[in-house]
Amino acid sequence: MISDLVPISMTEAVGYGAIDCAHETPIEDALVLKNNRLFAALDSHGMIRPPGHCALGYFQDDTRMLSHYALRARGGPASLLSAQVPRSYLAQIDTAVKDVSLGQGNEWDPINAIHIRRELLLSDRLTERLTVTNYIRQPLDYWCELVVASDFADIFEVRGWQRTTRGQFYAPRQLDPCTLVLAYRGVDGRLIQTVIRFRSPPTKLSAGCARWEFQIGPNENFVTEWEVMAESRTAPRPVQPPLPLEDERSSMDKVYDTWRSHCTRWSSDDDQFAAVLDRAVDDLRSLYSEVDGDDVITAGIPWYSTVFGRDSLITSLQLLPLNPGVARDTLRYLAQRQGTKVDPATGEAPGKMLHELRRGEMARAGEIPFAPSYETVDATPLWLVLLHETWRWTGDHELVRQLLPNADRALQWIDQYGDLDGDGFVEYSRTSKHGLVNQGWKDSGNGVPFPDGTLPEPPIALVEVQGYIYDAKRRMSELYQAFGRTDDAARLRQEANKLCEAIRNTFWLEDLGTFALALDGKKRPLPTATTNAGHLLWSRVPTPEQAAKLARSFTGKDFFSGWGIRTLSAVHPVYNPMSYHDGSVWPHDNGIVILGLSLYGHTKATLPVIRALHEAALHSNNQRLPELFCGMNRSIGARPVLYPVSCSPQAWASGSLFMMMQAALGLLPEAPGRVLHIRNPVLPDFLDQLTVTGLRVGKTRVALQFRRHGDRTLANLLGMEGDPLQLRIELG
Repeated sequence: MISDLVPISMTEAVGYGAIDCAHETPIEDALVLKNNRLFAALDSHGMIRPPGHCALGYFQDDTRMLSHYALRARGGPASLLSAQVPRSYLAQIDTAVKDVSLGQGNEWDPINAIHIRRELLLSDRLTERLTVTNYIRQPLDYWCELVVASDFADIFEVRGWQRTTRGQFYAPRQLDPCTLVLAYRGVDGRLIQTVIRFRSPPTKLSAGCARWEFQIGPNENFVTEWEVMAESRTAPRPVQPPLPLEDERSSMDKVYDTWRSHCTRWSSDDDQFAAVLDRAVDDLRSLYSEVDGDDVITAGIPWYSTVFGRDSLITSLQLLPLNPGVARDTLRYLAQRQGTKVDPATGEAPGKMLHELRRGEMARAGEIPFAPSYETVDATPLWLVLLHETWRWTGDHELVRQLLPNADRALQWIDQYGDLDGDGFVEYSRTSKHGLVNQGWKDSGNGVPFPDGTLPEPPIALVEVQGYIYDAKRRMSELYQAFGRTDDAARLRQEANKLCEAIRNTFWLEDLGTFALALDGKKRPLPTATTNAGHLLWSRVPTPEQAAKLARSFTGKDFFSGWGIRTLSAVHPVYNPMSYHDGSVWPHDNGIVILGLSLYGHTKATLPVIRALHEAALHSNNQRLPELFCGMNRSIGARPVLYPVSCSPQAWASGSLFMMMQAALGLLPEAPGRVLHIRNPVLPDFLDQLTVTGLRVGKTRVALQFRRHGDRTLANLLGMEGDPLQLRIELG
């Protein structure tokens, strides 16, 4: 009941006085569970400790619902035996307490005597089952304690944002012998609660602590379960016993099995490669969330568990060979939230696509400008590219017909609001003092530098954005032609060709053999060699001669670290392999460059990069590619140097694997014409055989097998279901 809320201070609520993230060390082996709007980041023992650790927590909608979650037991602290995350929503932690800690053994020869297993599952709640087993040959009086607390911190605050005010904390309440409630009212007036419910009453339940005391015989088990619910309402849900963990697991297994049944299946002769792809498929499903009534894929854990227009669009493009339903959801979600007015505070403009949506207390209270934000220069053309590419994969005329009005408005934004100075290029400049300085994918404050590190004055015209716009207009010309709008098609075709020539003439730097990173506000090129130029390959802007020079550049020592292609050439003074954007390696960026090189016939040159990224994933935690890693040269280490606050899982990192495989296999669909092109397929040297089944092209599902014979890769059709489809195979 609301009437029994007792105000207390933050210190009383969570046991510490302030959040200080500046000196926190990221936890390299954190266990991450994710489902829908919830995620949990735990240490290797399955705990959140010390209280308020800035790399850990149990979160919903950008709010940390638990900032302390620790299990204590007699004879502890327990030794870690194993920590596993077999699926994105399930973890198992096994620990042991030694007999000497219980006064039962010899100091010189202690043995593991008490086994403690914790099974955690994330559905619409966090469910845990605790199993304690006694391997001492006599009965034992034993106890365990669960300690919980919450700072209800906004995700921005957890990351280090210093707030000047907080809302009201309330004393933990015991509703009944099985239910504990933590509560907080934000500065926006919303009451948020964390509810912990136990399957059976603990021996003792007090403010923030549940204690079990029991006697356990030899080889006997003590088992109990509880759940942690995140509530954002005036009162907790009706008190009910927690659902058994097995029931929750069965339900979640069905959700993921359904997802997998709608995905293309990739199998090979390399079990490790199969494991990396399987993990990516699971992770991508876990990053799906229901946001304001619609399903959409979100960016990553922990910092970006929300909608990002650019991330969702690029991930959708990556996943068209895996599951085109992701693209349909993304297109519709962003179309429904397309800009309608000019708002300098959020960057919104008519026809512009959403950048970022935050739902935490700071966004609701107006402390951060992301509720929502439209500060992106590339999401709008990328939406148009995705619309056309989805049509090429699915032949979904009805989808295009529904979204053509949104496409019209997106093109109007490009011409009327994107080109700030009328020079034919699209630029950005922040429209409020709190706005983003950089609004392309390298959106850190120093992500768009001159070679010496000097930062350009706005407005800034990024090179890859011009390529996206060329590609968008070229593609929309084709769509308009297919839908009978021949005049619009001709106009856009002419505009696209003109823009392509302008990019080549204005941005190409012959002495460096690459394209300038951007133009600054004085129209000076930034002669900084970066992977931004590689995105032009994907957009098909460079001439064949320019593409060949870019291919040599990106596979050279100044770009290729041995683990992947760096974002910025190591020859520049501004290069820093530990930076966010100025020398690190981003898997999604590599995937785009690899696909671009493949489109120009340079697939074989990318094979060392594909191998490197596969090995980076194989040797990373949970066999997944992180958001980014450091760009140091590959040395004796078995994996790349980790970036300290990299997200993992990250949608466009997981999706990059499928974009790279599309590039290697030369998969180019024309679903409206019922044709699938396979152009010069090449398997990397760690694969001799790859089978792709259930690949959807239009209303057809195709099964293909690729086999490598020396330097050649052969493609065979294994089967076809649905509408007839013509297969055109070109072998190099």
